Amino acid sequence: MAMQQLAAFDAGIAEFDRRVRLVRDWDAPTPCTEWTVRDLVNHVTREHLWAPYLLRGATIAEVGDRFDGDVLGPDPVDTWVKAATGSIDAFHQRGALVGQVHTSGGPINADEYAWQMIFDLTIHAWDLARGAGLDEHLNPDLVMTVTDELSPYFPVWYGAILDHPVPTPVDADPQDRLIAATGRQP
Repeated sequence: MAMQQLAAFDAGIAEFDRRVRLVRDWDAPTPCTEWTVRDLVNHVTREHLWAPYLLRGATIAEVGDRFDGDVLGPDPVDTWVKAATGSIDAFHQRGALVGQVHTSGGPINADEYAWQMIFDLTIHAWDLARGAGLDEHLNPDLVMTVTDELSPYFPVWYGAILDHPVPTPVDADPQDRLIAATGRQP
């Protein structure tokens, strides 16, 4: 069943959050070959630290470099939880998904920004699970929603933010097809 956008956002947060709280080896490699588990969590945390600013209309220059480098500090879980909470609050503000936000790629519609964040949460929840040796099964409704809403963008993203898709068996389940479509080996 397809989810509404904010429900999908909340489900994506929940999928990533559940796994962050179970990480034991922050130095483990992930399917994102240049990132350890810590690097991956840092990346997603940084995105969610940015979100409240961007949704309020701040430009990239106004936010500046305050979230560059390692934002996780000595307590990665607590830092993630605070970033996620701020992001949830920002996305749920009345009117947050109307208008445009400034991104590194230029201004985009706020609802498109939300879908990009949902995609990132979903795929990186799987990356985190694979890297940290945790349960890789994602919410099936979230998988379906991300596939339905975002797979048309994949061809544009190949080579830029996604590796090219990997082959999957004809009878692969929807999650494996989504993961493979993003260039990852399910």
